[in-house]
Amino acid sequence: MLKGRSSSREDRRKLAVAAAALQDHITRSLSSSEGPNIFPAAPSRSHRARQHRHTGFILGEEQEYILEPEAPPLTLAQRLGLVAAPAGRLTAEEWAEVKSRSLQEGDSAQPCVICTEEFRLQPQVLLSCSHVFHKVCLKSLERFSGRRCCPLCRREPYETRVIHDGAKLYREKCAVRIQTCWRGFAARKSYRAVRKLIPPNHPQLRRRYFEEKFQEINESLVRSCCSDVEVFLLDVDQTVAASRDVFRLFDQQQKSVLEEEGEEEEWRKAREKAVQRDISDCPICLTPLHSTSRQVLLLSCSHLLHESCLQAFERFCPRRNPTCPLCRRRYTTRPVRGANTYSPEDQKCRINQDVWLTVAEDTRH
Repeated sequence: MLKGRSSSREDRRKLAVAAAALQDHITRSLSSSEGPNIFPAAPSRSHRARQHRHTGFILGEEQEYILEPEAPPLTLAQRLGLVAAPAGRLTAEEWAEVKSRSLQEGDSAQPCVICTEEFRLQPQVLLSCSHVFHKVCLKSLERFSGRRCCPLCRREPYETRVIHDGAKLYREKCAVRIQTCWRGFAARKSYRAVRKLIPPNHPQLRRRYFEEKFQEINESLVRSCCSDVEVFLLDVDQTVAASRDVFRLFDQQQKSVLEEEGEEEEWRKAREKAVQRDISDCPICLTPLHSTSRQVLLLSCSHLLHESCLQAFERFCPRRNPTCPLCRRRYTTRPVRGANTYSPEDQKCRINQDVWLTVAEDTRH
């Protein structure tokens, strides 16, 4: 009886431990699968250095590294054998085998099966099942599916490793395209040069070839003569421009001389009219023009006025351009020489004499 009771208690204890272990395993698996960060961030430089020491695969400046952190510790259920323990992490040799299998299948040369676009220079990841995807595409797939399952072979879980085979193939492809374009350009250019030197055998092509050669020779002759002709035409244009400037200056001088002669003719007529009027008093102040302290002015309308009287009239005139107080015409003034150096009896005769002398001088000129 005692032995049976002890065995039943031991069975209950084992059953309770197994139940607790299974519950803990289920809780951890659910929390890990539903966590917010399914796809782990890229490791730091120190962590990458440690991984590189373990895994290798350094391609120039592009280094390969494993994205997953260290493997989590085994749960109680896995240690008790109730749940199958996960497979161990791949070693460097195993990763080399996976990568060689991926290269043999040509996955890096094919488009990504998730987005159906070429890898180009975008980051790509290699799964432990030898399939290759864009890093961003795989991250989005895991976020929306909530599981770490390969979209091709449905293997789970898997390990991921950043590789650069697609970028290397894309660079080689771009280099080949550039070299192809350059070689085609160089070949076409050399072919044109050969065609210019060797005439074809076909009659029509041969005729066209010599026509083009003759046209080139003609154009070269025209270009050689064109420079001399342009220099000659430039000299002609400069000479014509200089002659036009000379004629323009001559016309301006002639016009100015004619204007001066016309102006002097008008002043001569004004002086003659002033002498014919025989006016001895200023029309503004009504005093004799023979005042010794005042200067007499002759207006272009042939009227004689005191300078001070005319200045006062202009000062009180509301217009900017005042007119003659007698004939209301616009005027210009000239002083009458010797109008204030004689006696009152002789001043009138002297003014008329000065006016006539001025008229006579203008006539002689």
